[in-house]
Order: sequence, then structure tokens, then C-alpha cells
Amino acid sequence: MNAMTDLTRIAEAIPLHDATVLTEGGREARILLNGMVYSLRITRQGKLILTK
Repeated sequence: MNAMTDLTRIAEAIPLHDATVLTEGGREARILLNGMVYSLRITRQGKLILTK
């Protein structure tokens, strides 16, 4: 095993979510964590903003 194999295994262990799926094709989604609601927004430039 080498360092690249270890990095690949670590990357595969972290969940990957498509932001367009979270927003259901729109620009914004709300995410609940520990009773707090956060807003995930996709900007016109295609970047993500997460706010309370």
C-alpha cells in the first residue's frame, strides 16, 4: 500500500453529496443540524454559501 492508496480510501470514506440534488435543481436548500436551520445557497458564479 502507498500514500495515494491511503488518500483514496480516506476520500471514499467521506460522504459526497451533489449540491444540485440537495437544492432539488434550485438555488437554495435548508439544512437542519442540532435544532439549528442553515441555508445553503448556490451563487450565480456557481459557488456555495452556507449561513445560519
